[in-house]
Order: sequence, then structure tokens, then C-alpha cells
Amino acid sequence: MTAAEPTADSPARSRSQHQRRKRIVQAAAALASRGGVEAMQMRTVAERAGVALGTLYRYFPSKMDLVVAVVSEELDLLEGSMERRPPGSSTGASRAVELLMRATRGLMREPELADALIRSLLLSDVKTNFGSRMTGMLMRVAYADNATEEQRVLVGALNSVWVMEMIEMLRGHATTEQIHVRLDIAAARLLDAH
Repeated sequence: MTAAEPTADSPARSRSQHQRRKRIVQAAAALASRGGVEAMQMRTVAERAGVALGTLYRYFPSKMDLVVAVVSEELDLLEGSMERRPPGSSTGASRAVELLMRATRGLMREPELADALIRSLLLSDVKTNFGSRMTGMLMRVAYADNATEEQRVLVGALNSVWVMEMIEMLRGHATTEQIHVRLDIAAARLLDAH
């Protein structure tokens, strides 16, 4: 048997590895939701997930890799929500705002986690696909993937506006209602005009 051939227990091992990885990400998210990125100490995450520290490092070589995984998990939840209940507004701009406000409410259920995620995205050298995934979701709700290159750029700009609005909210300088109003204005100017 060669190394490429599957063994009888490889599906079980793969499922077990997937479950272990999921436990680690959930443990990290729970810690971050209580104390931000600082609370996501690798040893504490490993203990809470019930894995050895070496196992944790095998899945996530650094704390920032772990933060990126938590961000990805949050995006998976948002995408699942969008698929189950797509935004139903009449214009592309209003559907995009509906998606962004859903993301805002989801993140703000755990403000410490939201703060940790946004900070890590802004300050980390670790590459993440957060921006491209959010832009992709916005493209689907605004244009059903039938967008011009200019529209893609404008959707990306709206996503950047949202990230800055999240920072303002996390700093205590904006409320959800204020963010909603500002996103409505930005989306109308950026998306409905094109």
C-alpha cells in the first residue's frame, strides 16, 4: 500500500481531526469573547480544548493563525445565515447594508471577541481572507455575481467603510443605529449610482 492510498480508518481519523480543530477554535473564541486576544494564551486554549499544547501548535503554529481561524468561523456562520435567510431588500445597496448589519449584530453579541478579531485583522502580519470573503458575500447580495470591475471595487470600498464603522463602534464612538444610517448613505452612493 502506498502513502496515497486511503486506509480503513482514515475517514474516522479525518473526522476526529476536524472535531479536534473545531474544539480548539471554539475554545479560542470563548476565551477571546471574555478577554480579547490577550486571553487567547496558547496553553489556556489547549487546556480548554482538551488537547496537548504540541497538538495545538500542529494545527495553529501561532496565536495569529488561531485568530484567523476564529475569524473564518465567524464568516462561516454569517454565510450560513445568508444562505438560510437571504437579504430581501429591493435594491442591491439595501441588501448589502442588510448583510453588513447582520454581521455587525453577530459580532457585537460578543464585543470582546469582535474587538479581538478587528484588532488582529488590522495589526497582524498573518494573511487572512476576511476582506475577500466579505466582499464576495456583498457581491452576491448586491449583484448576484453579475458585477463589473468598477462595481467590484465599489463593493470593496463599502466593505472598508464597514470595517472602519466597526472600529468606531468598538471605541464607543458610534451606535448600531448610527452605523446603519451611515452605511445606508455610503451604500446608496457607492452601489445604487452604478
